[in-house]
Amino acid sequence: MPMLSENHDLVLSESRGAVRILTFNRPERLNAWTPDLGRRYFDLLEEADRDPSVRVVVVTGAGKGFCAGADFQALAAVGAGEVPDGPGFELDPRPTTFPITLRKPVLAAVNGACAGLGMVYALVCDLVFTAEDAKWTTAFSRRGLIAEYGLAWILPKLAGQARAMELLLSGRTFPGSEAYALGLACRAVPGERVLDEALAYAEELATHSSPASMAVIKRQVWDDWERGLDESRDRAVMLMRESFGQPDFAEGVASFLERRAPGFRPL
Repeated sequence: MPMLSENHDLVLSESRGAVRILTFNRPERLNAWTPDLGRRYFDLLEEADRDPSVRVVVVTGAGKGFCAGADFQALAAVGAGEVPDGPGFELDPRPTTFPITLRKPVLAAVNGACAGLGMVYALVCDLVFTAEDAKWTTAFSRRGLIAEYGLAWILPKLAGQARAMELLLSGRTFPGSEAYALGLACRAVPGERVLDEALAYAEELATHSSPASMAVIKRQVWDDWERGLDESRDRAVMLMRESFGQPDFAEGVASFLERRAPGFRPL
């Protein structure tokens, strides 16, 4: 099997105001994951997180898919023990859950096939918008694999243990409308509108929400999954006291009283 070469076109990056749009760009393969694609995606996420002009990131797929999981050629090579150590196959030290660690909100616009690792990529975003007819599947059990990359931890927290177990054991395909009903997505819309809906929401965040507040809230929500209620409450009290002394609090109050859009500082 030939090595995969470094290719910056595997994930496209575009700015729309304070929103950075990242697009998986292997439409002929339904944006199936390769090591190069994953590395490029995380590089662009890091770049967006460092860029003070970016306040929100939206991730989507080119063509008819979001991400159809790992590329079958790459999987076949792994199964045969043939994956070389050369360019394109180096292990990335950043975990698949890397988007959770960023300061800025990351929104997934699931426009089509969302399978296996692609489903993990969607659910480690902070919010998911899905096309009603997008095809979702965990897929792992039908490929002789296990619940990979933390999905056995994330999925029960979003959908409940019984529903998560059913999706993982069966590996069945289900539509975006069911993903929404299960709590995996915050909104399900006709496919032609999914990116516009995600961008409109992202632009709303970029205009009206404090970047510093969003960064802290993101950490609270993800980290508090492992905290008890008392610890979460006490930590929130500490963080609230800290926020009272920050410029964004003064600006948030002033903009409300003056009936104008806030001028929050970038991170």
